[in-house]
Amino acid sequence: MTSPSILEAYEATGRRFSANGVGSFVLDHGTGDPVVCMHGVPASAYLYRKVVPELAARGLRGIAFDLPGLGLAERPVDFDYTWSGLGRWSVAAVETLGLERFHLVVHDIGGPVGFELAAALPERVASLTVLNTLIDVDDFKRPWSMEPFARRYVGRPYLSLLNKPLFRVLMRLQGVADMKAVPGKELDAYVDLLKREDNGVAFLKIMRGFERTAQKQALYRTVVGSDRYPVQVVWGELDPALKLHEHGQIALRAAGLSSAVTLPGKHFLQEDQAGPLAAQIATFAEGRAAS
Repeated sequence: MTSPSILEAYEATGRRFSANGVGSFVLDHGTGDPVVCMHGVPASAYLYRKVVPELAARGLRGIAFDLPGLGLAERPVDFDYTWSGLGRWSVAAVETLGLERFHLVVHDIGGPVGFELAAALPERVASLTVLNTLIDVDDFKRPWSMEPFARRYVGRPYLSLLNKPLFRVLMRLQGVADMKAVPGKELDAYVDLLKREDNGVAFLKIMRGFERTAQKQALYRTVVGSDRYPVQVVWGELDPALKLHEHGQIALRAAGLSSAVTLPGKHFLQEDQAGPLAAQIATFAEGRAAS
């Protein structure tokens, strides 16, 4: 299959919707308690294309939507691409999708964005799964492969160099432990979804919009440490970007937990650990009905 045909088949598994005037795309499978899966960068709901059906097969309603500026979502020039802005839009998305109560899964910068969502709607969160993300943002340093995107005069040239062969190399180094589990053309689709009609300009705005402040760090620690809903930490133990012994330990301390559930994956363990990940989310959600 070519990358375009892969994307065509992928798009047929979801639907379009609009929230706060910004069009987006959502994967929405199953009829049980909703599980909202938040993606980060340089990804989209495409990252959860295997996880969402696995959740549905376990009696849950798996949901993953594209954040503005990424994937199949629109990329307004004047949109607020900070974590705060993406969080506010996510609240509107949850409202549009009619989710009264839901389990929340956050990954990468989908952590800060999802924490914004949880802070705005804490009464609707049935459980929180913290998955290879960042909480102590005040002194957070981007991984070497992502830092250039945030540099105002470096980001565009660096992004122009990100072709499909190079992305496959980056995914092998940092993203996927078992590369045999992911056909190369499926990895190529990430590049197509990242650049699309604006050639990745909105993505660069997201990368420059990180709110690495003490105030945001305090908010995110409060969200993860809340006693209003149960929290679990699940981590790809081989992640070289957000390391288990560093960022995973921060997550555990924030949640007041002694240990994480570890899976033999790297940063994008949704690619080669979709089944075990969905099973862990489902096990955790069991007995914590969202309705």
